Amino acid sequence: MALLELKNITRRFGDLEAVKDVTLSIDAGEFFTLLGPSGCGKTTILRMIAGFDAPDEGDILLDGRSLAGVPPEKRPLHTVFQSYALFPHMTVAGNVAFPLEMAGRSREEIRRRVDETLALVHLTDKASQFPHELSGGQKQRVALARGLVNKPHLLLLDEPLGALDAKLRVEMQVELIALQREVGITFVFVTHSQQEALALSHRIGVMRNGCIEQCDEPDKLYTNPANRFVADFIGRINLLEVEVAASGKVLLKLNAEGLGEIAATDPRPIRVGERGAFALRPELIRVFGHKESADLRNRFEGRVKELLYLGDVTLYKVELANGFIIEALMPNAASGRAKFHEVGDPVAVCWRQDAGVYLRN
Repeated sequence: MALLELKNITRRFGDLEAVKDVTLSIDAGEFFTLLGPSGCGKTTILRMIAGFDAPDEGDILLDGRSLAGVPPEKRPLHTVFQSYALFPHMTVAGNVAFPLEMAGRSREEIRRRVDETLALVHLTDKASQFPHELSGGQKQRVALARGLVNKPHLLLLDEPLGALDAKLRVEMQVELIALQREVGITFVFVTHSQQEALALSHRIGVMRNGCIEQCDEPDKLYTNPANRFVADFIGRINLLEVEVAASGKVLLKLNAEGLGEIAATDPRPIRVGERGAFALRPELIRVFGHKESADLRNRFEGRVKELLYLGDVTLYKVELANGFIIEALMPNAASGRAKFHEVGDPVAVCWRQDAGVYLRN
């Protein structure tokens, strides 16, 4: 049985449906992420799980029991916010001890649990310091420790890394993964960062306009998006407007206007004449000089319009014959050879027939 179940929950604010008939199950020990743009309803769902808000319709179950009418302080879960919400007048140890004091635990148990939890987040040496004496990453770890100290069934994290700089965010992502694995508590994480969601999660629910568009493991979301929104929201992607020219058991022929035939694969029954989009990740495309040969089914001529050196890779923007700009990521394999092609060079973009995904309208 799932640890957390959302059953057809809807939340309205006046005429606005912030969350629309969402059903979701999250297993014990899972790192689950709600991902989507600002205003899509992900934080509203988190607030309803925490008890700060209530659904207008539907129910939320924890361990098979409805949370309807259960106040936030009585729910066996904790929320970690982006702002940390630490008490400035309390030491690190005092902040972490606070939930246990509110629960009426003994002084001996409080001391033992605080020591254990600070060791878990590598802050034992900061126990007597105050929040203003800590770095952003240390404050975030104090907030995590306070959330973990009373051993909740569920930890809710609302954009917890949003206030950190880019390098520190990456470091904290690694720490979060290790911490979640070590404590085994279910994490429900909210973010608008695709990179963060892909790096951290066992599963991701991609949200738009109050609905979950697709819920799956990160690699499946990335390689097999359900629709244009998911394809476009998760990482960089090329989306070409196409019409189905022929459909076999696996092979698919697509016609891109002004460009020509694209060979693809899709095991689904697809009707000839159907219109949709062909989604193709930039790293699956190869860029060759226009006179170079490539043993790849799909090959289209164009010119390098822009290029962006990104260290380990170079992003090429190639303008094709029909005016479409296609993006390709090429690895910079050899030192001193960062750019294989220059702006204005005639080139060919090529990819395997199983590289992209056909998306129905």
